Amino acid sequence: MKFHQTKLANGLTVIAELNPAVHSAALGFFVRTGSRDETKAVSGVSHFLEHMVFKGSERYSADDVNRIFDEVGAKYNAATAEEGTLFYGAVLPEYLPQAFDLFANILRPALRSADFDMEKNVILEEIGMYDDQPSFTAYENLMQTHFAGHPLGQSVLGTKESITALTCEQMREYHHNRYLAGNVVLAVAGNTDWSQIVALAEQHCAHWPAGTCGRATHEAKPAGGLKVITRPKSQQEHIMQMTPAPSAQNRLRFAAEILTVIVGDHSGSRLFWELVDPGLAEAADLDFSEYDGSGSYMTYLSSEPEAIAENLARIHAIYAEVNRDGIREDELEMAKNKVSSRVVLRSER
Repeated sequence: MKFHQTKLANGLTVIAELNPAVHSAALGFFVRTGSRDETKAVSGVSHFLEHMVFKGSERYSADDVNRIFDEVGAKYNAATAEEGTLFYGAVLPEYLPQAFDLFANILRPALRSADFDMEKNVILEEIGMYDDQPSFTAYENLMQTHFAGHPLGQSVLGTKESITALTCEQMREYHHNRYLAGNVVLAVAGNTDWSQIVALAEQHCAHWPAGTCGRATHEAKPAGGLKVITRPKSQQEHIMQMTPAPSAQNRLRFAAEILTVIVGDHSGSRLFWELVDPGLAEAADLDFSEYDGSGSYMTYLSSEPEAIAENLARIHAIYAEVNRDGIREDELEMAKNKVSSRVVLRSER
């Protein structure tokens, strides 16, 4: 496999990992914008805009977008998070030019008012759907409490109030300010040619407006807190706890990832053997998230309400043991193997 990187004159970064032994090609446009880059007045606009991109451009209608993706047999999707929005697709190598053309077009979306009004209802339904899920509600409230007053505490979906009040003109302004060439990374992988990738990027993306946009990356200073949400019809109790961790710029982030695998991975970890394997809890995890300027560890416990107190005591005892005695050499080697395997296997999808 060969790795390549270049930057177009307008600032668009293009990277590629080429592998002639595979039988497909994939491309992804990574836009450095997410919920932490929004103001409260437009909370949820990044995710809403992700939906609107697939409503088409001036050249392609929403029907055209769906039809062309189907015609070339593409597997495609998009996702929005706190710090980024991703649009990606995988095709047979011979259809990479069509995929390039389509993605580059829809990333300069028409943002038609009629489409906006219709999709707003879809977003509101999505918010309602997630509100019905206790674990999601707990996570949203955890982020808002832990990162209170910090941009990372803003909801990716937004609220019913913010989405209802959002206008198409506000979305156009947000796209104009954030979807600049210097704020996007184009990544391509698979069976293709580097010269073809550069030519396609120049052909379809060189006209994108140049520029970059900033982001407030000051470290979050959580004040702590407790929030209890009651759902009488729920059969299980969901507990989430969050504490600061290394940021994406901190070299300790690698150690943090290894630590969470040892202590709270979904299988083979200390929490798994103590709580999940013997059937004391449905889930008991420790996760690590790294962001620009900040990071977090999150403990998640799900079990029957009457077992929560005892299970929390078990978790805290495990944490105390790790703080006191550290980790074993065999645990470290296992965690390294897990992380290495996951990196390699993800790169070969």
